[in-house]
Amino acid sequence: MNKLAIFYVSTLLLSLPAASRAQQPASAVRDSQPTYRVTMVPRTILAINYENRTKTEVGFQGSPLMPLAKGQADVEGKNGRIGVNAEFKNLEQPQKFGPEYLTYVLWAVTPEGRANYLGELLLTGDKSKLQATTTLQTFGLVVTAEPYYAVVQPSDAVVLENVVTPETSGTLQKVNVSYNLFNRGLYSYNFAAASQAYGKSKVPLELEEARNAVQIAKNSGAQQYSPESLSKAEQSLSNAEAMVKRGNSKVIVQNSRDAVQNSAEALDTTIKRREEEAQAKERAAAAQQTADARAAAQASAARQEQEATARQQAELEKEKAELQAQKAAQENAQAQLQSQQDAQARAAAEARSQQDAQAAAQAQQAAAQSELEKQQLRAALLQQFNRILPTTDTPRGLKANMADVLFATGKYELQPSAREALAKFTGIVLAHPGLKMQVEGYTDSVGSDTFNQTLSENRANGVRAYLIAQGIDPSVINALGYGKSNPVASNDTPAGRQQNRRVEIVISGEIIGTQIGSNNPGQQAPLAAPVRQQ
Repeated sequence: MNKLAIFYVSTLLLSLPAASRAQQPASAVRDSQPTYRVTMVPRTILAINYENRTKTEVGFQGSPLMPLAKGQADVEGKNGRIGVNAEFKNLEQPQKFGPEYLTYVLWAVTPEGRANYLGELLLTGDKSKLQATTTLQTFGLVVTAEPYYAVVQPSDAVVLENVVTPETSGTLQKVNVSYNLFNRGLYSYNFAAASQAYGKSKVPLELEEARNAVQIAKNSGAQQYSPESLSKAEQSLSNAEAMVKRGNSKVIVQNSRDAVQNSAEALDTTIKRREEEAQAKERAAAAQQTADARAAAQASAARQEQEATARQQAELEKEKAELQAQKAAQENAQAQLQSQQDAQARAAAEARSQQDAQAAAQAQQAAAQSELEKQQLRAALLQQFNRILPTTDTPRGLKANMADVLFATGKYELQPSAREALAKFTGIVLAHPGLKMQVEGYTDSVGSDTFNQTLSENRANGVRAYLIAQGIDPSVINALGYGKSNPVASNDTPAGRQQNRRVEIVISGEIIGTQIGSNNPGQQAPLAAPVRQQ
């Protein structure tokens, strides 16, 4: 036997009987001003606690709005969810409650009065089926007539409520609960006038719901309170209407559902904002009443004071003196207050000055720390480069010297030892993004100027090309040839000429506190224009 804790939600009927409301003429409903407040409406429903891994059956009976309607549902709990497999019959067309009503919706209502949407009931004749799941465990089931499927609260057109059947077993407990229902006036609009804008051809139910939803949102004032959502809904409806003649039902349904969802959002926003306006007006009215009462009390007190003054002329001078004393005291108090404010202003100014000084000191300290870090990195790089090539620290940056022996005699092809050194050199450079390099080629004075200039350019470009091949970004390295200019030793001796035959790599960059300025070392101009980067 299933262990079910079953709760009765005791209620009253709506203040206006549902049956009498259903009998009102449609024109009277359409011409009335819509009601925008959500009302807590007491109703009688049955809430059941469905246990996990159990299965039971519940029935449905019609309300006074549709007494012949009935149904039954298999309810099963498994894997932390409750599955509801419901069937209904003897359902009349929802338009009996007004032309605005096009569909039915199944709701799960908690004992706390919160209504949860389970799904739309699509009619096949007078029957309908629905399979749904919910994470709720204790709830009652009701069916309401609605203008479209994407509603957020049930309407007051409740047509079916769940009941206990002989197959339903458990413990009954009565609990008093009320839940929110939308008054039917919310969905009222001039249906006849709106219908003239549409064709007479048969269209899917989704498109009819979309038309309904847009008109209801517009009639509620969504143009003012939720124009963006309403505009989206109108555009989706227009797209759906455009597909009617083409017969593309899939696109019609898709755009119609978009229109319904955006209309529902616009309607929900409009209701909330109009409710906020109403509450604001109520608060303003209450505040005005309070102010009026206070003014009346003050006026009465003034009259009494005048009467007392007339009766007590003898005490007038004394009262004047007391008023003057009070005024003097107030002026004194104001002067003291002004003095305190001035003192506070001075203290605040001093505090700001101290803060500015502290900020300046911190900035100076940060700059010094940054410079120290640059110098530390510069020294570390100098040490690392020196392990590979002779490197010195110059105002232009760190200068690594490649001797002439690293090239073939009179050529610019790199010897294997040079390639090995440059490969190691590249690894250090790649580990420190932000470094820039300038490769400079030099020769001795032996040979023609043209030969020496070309050789220096080729050697500089050869080194640059190899470094790029090792992964150096071409944009951070350039090459220049200076020929026999800028000698570092005398060209009169073999040893001096060997020193002058060299390739120098100048490493600079903001991260080590140096940027390459002039392209020519030692403030000397090259014999030819800088070599174009290859």
